[in-house]
Amino acid sequence: MVKLVAFFKRKSGLSVEAFQEHWRTRHADLVVQQAGLRRYIQNHTLASGYRNGEPDYDGVAEAWFDDTDAMRKLADSPSFRAVQADEAAFIDPASMGVVLTDEVVIVDGPVPENAAKFIAFLKRREDIGYRAFQEHWRERHGPIAARVPGIRRYVQCHARGGIYESGRQPVFDGVPISWFDDTDALRVSGKSTELAATRADEVHFLAPGRLPFVIAREVVIVPAGAEPAGSGGE
Repeated sequence: MVKLVAFFKRKSGLSVEAFQEHWRTRHADLVVQQAGLRRYIQNHTLASGYRNGEPDYDGVAEAWFDDTDAMRKLADSPSFRAVQADEAAFIDPASMGVVLTDEVVIVDGPVPENAAKFIAFLKRREDIGYRAFQEHWRERHGPIAARVPGIRRYVQCHARGGIYESGRQPVFDGVPISWFDDTDALRVSGKSTELAATRADEVHFLAPGRLPFVIAREVVIVPAGAEPAGSGGE
């Protein structure tokens, strides 16, 4: 299964509340009409993320499809054009980015209700190929990060190899996602020696500089296992 991760800022002049309401209601109604959509989650940046200025992103969307062929079939569909047309009503188009990924589960725990969800965006070191980056992240860094106290679930979203093989470079090489009981648990984890160990390991595979991130609450629009739109022979 392929997972699309999209990230964006709200349209200029639009309040956070209006952005979230439009995305959660009108836009979600359009997205779920897309044939082949297996699962769809919206991640709304928490109000606390705006206390010290604008966060990196107002929202992060996750959408699952069986494969890239299922996604390609959408390109010329009326449902996909409707989704694209509606984006202009609440998203700043210059801010939007998309990465096609393969999801790797490191900690397979249950997601607490109203969990705080930490989503970061990674770029690999320029001297490391994508395969070495993914191997280090999955095999060495993953087990280190899994020991951070308070993590309930932890997945890595690796940019798909076909992107690199075609000569392209993704906007980001990876998107790690971690769930915590709440923001207090996330804050406590940030002071742990285990988190310090993960930071120390980052120099071995990540490009230097600040990592964009958001702390969000997820809104499940299409849950796992739901019957995809258009599956009834349409």
